Amino acid sequence: MNTRKRLHALRREASPAAVTSPEVAATPDHPAYVIGSGEMREHALVDRDLNQLLFDYERTVRLRFARIVDVLKRISAHQHDENFIELAQQLAREQLGFDLPTQVLEDAWVCGLDLSTLHSRCIFSSLKLSVDNAQTEQIGWRQRLPLDENFLRSCGYHTVDISPCSDGRLQGVGAYALRFLPGPNVRVKGYAGALFNVEANMSDWAEREVKRLSGAMVDGDRLNFLKIAVYHFSSSSPDNHGCAAHNSNDNQATQAALQRLYELRAAIERTFGAGAGPDILLIGVDTDLDALRIHLPDGFGELSAHRYFETAQIYRDTLGLSPEAARTHIAETVAKGMGGGGQGSGRMHEGMRRLVLALAEANLSQIEYVIEHHTGRYATIGHDEQYIIAGEKLRPLQLRNLFYLAHLNTMEEGAPDMDVGIDIFTKLNAAHGLPVPVLVHFEYDARVPKSRERAIARGRRVRDAIEARYPVLAARGLLNCAIAVSERGGEERCTFIADDAVDGH
Repeated sequence: MNTRKRLHALRREASPAAVTSPEVAATPDHPAYVIGSGEMREHALVDRDLNQLLFDYERTVRLRFARIVDVLKRISAHQHDENFIELAQQLAREQLGFDLPTQVLEDAWVCGLDLSTLHSRCIFSSLKLSVDNAQTEQIGWRQRLPLDENFLRSCGYHTVDISPCSDGRLQGVGAYALRFLPGPNVRVKGYAGALFNVEANMSDWAEREVKRLSGAMVDGDRLNFLKIAVYHFSSSSPDNHGCAAHNSNDNQATQAALQRLYELRAAIERTFGAGAGPDILLIGVDTDLDALRIHLPDGFGELSAHRYFETAQIYRDTLGLSPEAARTHIAETVAKGMGGGGQGSGRMHEGMRRLVLALAEANLSQIEYVIEHHTGRYATIGHDEQYIIAGEKLRPLQLRNLFYLAHLNTMEEGAPDMDVGIDIFTKLNAAHGLPVPVLVHFEYDARVPKSRERAIARGRRVRDAIEARYPVLAARGLLNCAIAVSERGGEERCTFIADDAVDGH
């Protein structure tokens, strides 16, 4: 079935009955509902080839993890067979793509197969495969993402630093919902509630500023740093599936992210002088649909929690229009948003305006991605992550609800983020007898002597601190930690430390 026919079929199926889930009912404000209620029309600004590439990647990665439970069930059924170890390894290689730890299989005859340990090790090994294969599996969609380095430079930005909430539903926000090309000039670091660390972000800004002032950046004298905070909400279940760090209070999530942006800018300007601060932008994501709420800066770069437009409405309003007419409508919506209600002073600068228009247009493809590949609303609108990453994000991993990220340097400062993650996985895993897999991951700089050794030592300290903070889970065998390191800007990616859960896999 070609794309046009497949999309038509999905839209017919996206009637009120088809998109209703056990938790929520479709409403007239839901994009898939509106599309399904009329005749088939394709949106002129959607990149369907890019959507297919992104979906192929999503399907490939998810299948690695989806197979684990079924394979372990099959292996468990044969644990008393004479050729059990050989059969188990054959099943693992054929279905999962890696070997299982031989010692666990050899010990099965004593007191039964340790399925909890095997489950975590399969999670970590599948994670490793996803990292190792990322360059090959992502190459197609990386080449087509519209918001690349050249475009950002044309908007006046040498660096875009994005802090989404660490919620698993936002772990693919850069490449999918925002359509930014990940790379050294586009940084994504998640924090619970989008409450990024101001001091750490000042250091990140200063690092880039030194590089700019040193002349290492082409046209650095005209380029700026952009900080984006990304909060999230659920349009269909706002009281239950919003941001856990803000108790699903959308207003609190919005105001807190906005306040953190202002704190960063104020801290930089008080330290380095008026006008030194970065541009700031606030974006909300409806995690049911991956639609955006873009808050519009005024002529002084000031933001408001109440001055925004929503791309879900843009999608509905421009469906069936020509590309030129659709882009005109987006521009008019942005202009109207800037002039309405007497809020703000003046209009945003041209570079920011170009970026906002591009973000809105690019997100229309993601809205249709969810329509075509997820029937208009994700089947799981809440949490469905596979593991927790504590420390620093593994840059190659780009996918919604694959993992929960607790960005931290020490357990003391990262405790609130870890607490949220452990609470999520207590419900997802521990309540069903499965352990919580935690990958403690840090990057190192190969140019700095003994940086790798220090990253490993930090990983061990954080691992020990995690186990000490959650002693009940650890004592019950429901907390499995592994440590891995990666070279910042280098070739080594996610190397597991031999004395941890995956035995150097």
